[in-house]
Amino acid sequence: MIFNITQNIVLPILSISFLLVFIRLIRGPSLPDRVVAMDMLAVIIIGIIFSYSILVNPELQSFFIDVAMVIALLGFLGTVAFSYYFIKREEND
Repeated sequence: MIFNITQNIVLPILSISFLLVFIRLIRGPSLPDRVVAMDMLAVIIIGIIFSYSILVNPELQSFFIDVAMVIALLGFLGTVAFSYYFIKREEND
């Protein structure tokens, strides 16, 4: 009962935040803004996956958790790669 109420509140809020952060990713005035938006998109996607995994069959929850861990790793590595690129670009200027 409480899970259904929570899911009816959490998933729409995460969807709206995904849309707003995606707009920031597209319109971001600078590269660091876009990198932060990309990292936030990964975090929001992980939240959506975990929220959805609560609603589905318990046998599939471990699969969704594995997918969320891979997305978290890719998001972290992407942020580190862009940060490294940004630092190297500033050193060359």
